[in-house]
Amino acid sequence: MAAQSPLPDTGRTARPHGRPAGPDRPGDAPPSGRRRLLPWAVILLWVALLAVAAPLGGQLSEVQSDDSVEYLPESAESTRVARLQQDLPGGGTTDLLVVHEREDGLTEEDRRIAEERVAGIADRWDAAGEPRGILSEDGTVLLHPLSLPAPGADGTENAAGTDNADDADGVVFEIREAASEDLPEGLTVLVGGPGAFGADAGEVFGSIDTTLLIATVAVVTLLLILIYRSPALWLLPLISVGAAAMLAMAVVYGLVRIFDLTVSTQNSSIMTVLVFGAGTDYALLLVARYRDELRRFAHPHNAMVAALRGVLPALLASSGTVAAGLLCLLAADLNSSSGLGPVGTAGILCALLAMITLLPALLLVTGRKVFWPMIPAPGTAPRGDRGLFARLGASVSHRPVAILVTGVVALGALALGTLNLPGPLRDADFFTTPPESTVAAETLGEAFPERSTRPITVLAPEDTAEGVLGTVSATDGVDSAEPGRSGAGWTEINVFATGAPESAEERDTVRALREDLADDAGGEPAALVGGPTAQAVDLDDTNARDRVIVIPLVLLAVLVILIALLRSVVAPLVLLAGVVLSWGSALGLGGLFFGPVFGFDGMDGWIPLLTFVFGVALGVDYGIFLMHRMREEALAGADTRTAALTALRATGGVIASAGIVLAATFSVLMTLPLVVMVELGFVVAVGVLLDTFVVRTYLVTSAAWLLRERMWWPGPLWRRPPAAPAPEGGHGPTGGTPEGPETTAGTPRTGAGAPDRA
Repeated sequence: MAAQSPLPDTGRTARPHGRPAGPDRPGDAPPSGRRRLLPWAVILLWVALLAVAAPLGGQLSEVQSDDSVEYLPESAESTRVARLQQDLPGGGTTDLLVVHEREDGLTEEDRRIAEERVAGIADRWDAAGEPRGILSEDGTVLLHPLSLPAPGADGTENAAGTDNADDADGVVFEIREAASEDLPEGLTVLVGGPGAFGADAGEVFGSIDTTLLIATVAVVTLLLILIYRSPALWLLPLISVGAAAMLAMAVVYGLVRIFDLTVSTQNSSIMTVLVFGAGTDYALLLVARYRDELRRFAHPHNAMVAALRGVLPALLASSGTVAAGLLCLLAADLNSSSGLGPVGTAGILCALLAMITLLPALLLVTGRKVFWPMIPAPGTAPRGDRGLFARLGASVSHRPVAILVTGVVALGALALGTLNLPGPLRDADFFTTPPESTVAAETLGEAFPERSTRPITVLAPEDTAEGVLGTVSATDGVDSAEPGRSGAGWTEINVFATGAPESAEERDTVRALREDLADDAGGEPAALVGGPTAQAVDLDDTNARDRVIVIPLVLLAVLVILIALLRSVVAPLVLLAGVVLSWGSALGLGGLFFGPVFGFDGMDGWIPLLTFVFGVALGVDYGIFLMHRMREEALAGADTRTAALTALRATGGVIASAGIVLAATFSVLMTLPLVVMVELGFVVAVGVLLDTFVVRTYLVTSAAWLLRERMWWPGPLWRRPPAAPAPEGGHGPTGGTPEGPETTAGTPRTGAGAPDRA
């Protein structure tokens, strides 16, 4: 029997089993000399391209911005406050909390040492005002708030004699060293606050790129070796995806320079995972198709042409859905979400370009021998075992209703886990391993449960600052308020709430302040409310708004692409319903794991939206490969039930491998010390596995079995005369079985009576 390809066929006449491949076969003539040189020309072009891209991509880390403003909503009031603070005297400040503690109570000597040490720090780094100590009721903790000018704002140099303009984090680490030097035994000091939190985050972000790249390359390499079981073949996809990653970094660097695009470390890390995951998937699909074509063609060049013709429509649709989904993020108001749109799209398109140009060229110059020890020879039958997916297909044909209902109910039950998702992610819960700033926040929360230890920032016009201060002081939930810096037409008022930092009570105080300061006429408010807690409030509101806008856009964009590819409305709706259900189930599993298993006390509000975009755009890929192959089989004359089983059997192995690779690459995010990245990696990885092994294998196939020709409504396949139904065992009208292709020896798949291609 003719070898079945793991991807959609182009509709060509199948070679009858036993007919030798060779020059006598139409389309298998030896390639011309010019065609033989083309792969080398492509490789040389990529070498030249990377020679230019490598230096540019290497500079991407220099233009990444992890300033807190870049993670805030563009239009939010707290974002405006953060930007206006840059114009106040000293620019943006580095706000720190110096915490001295002794478990059995601070002694008079401890307090004297702490006061002297903090005074020295304040003098050395020009802190605003005189530092005032606040002693906890139990006498175990002494707190000193410090507000330092932005490093380098006045052109000064730090202790090392270097420019401080980009050294706010360095200042924090220097202060920690100075504060902890030669302390008496039992007396500890912690430096926390927003400035210290930013320094700790910056230290983590600084190591993410290298750690993530090494882990991703290691995972992809291991999986490729296991999949191909060849000492050399795995290297070609790895080289190609590495080239794609370097090109993507250069493209993003260019976007930053040309369009002033803001790129965060989180977004560049996600792009790296996307390039390696999606790029490796594309490579697996192309190599699998090429391997099959090598058994049909004597000349590798002809086999590659046939392979590219077969996979290109599906690869274009696959990358198109991901790119379209990511570009929908441009409609998000959250800076970190909208910035990911063009960054991720650049990565996906570079991955596609490498896999349809560089990888084919590398495969051609290495020839058949690169598949050693399982070299595909012309005229031989495929070695891969597709019996598993044939048996799965047979089970669907025997009990389609039971399988569909059971699958939907099971995934729906898992989706109920979303009711157990943790609340908003606090700064104190941002890291998987608490750094010093987080430990300091926890210590202060226990020592001062009756009040906030970090201010809510209110910016008032200078001419009305006194009246605003009175309004603020009288607002419910405010413990105290005092004016701070003035300049550029604004006065900064530091407001301390009675509620604990990041608590629901403090959030209510932020909302109360905004309500009391709002202009009844609907114009500009009397003052602006910002600070960390106000930012958290705005993030929650913006994430909710972005979900309402972006999710429908993603669904619409993906639906349009699927309709254009499949010439149907019902089939795309089935695919979308499946991936949305798998996303809900994966997020529900997050609710069952984040708190009870991982011990996370919060979930970033960014997670539902981002996992939806990835879950739908990436998950629908596997449905595309299955459904596209199903449509090709139907166009060749098979009824929909037979086409569904044939498509499942033919695409099963390679798509299962692709799903495992993509899930594994996103799982690499779970090795990073950031809760948000662990949560993102978990949900996307689980969602991809559910799409691969549950939705595609069972739900889509059983839905196609039950809907039959209605699956293609209102396209040409729906309007054709009904085909003879396939029996439950999966035998089609052309005599195929679950164990073999749907053609008999010598019978073309596009024989008489086959419909014209739509």
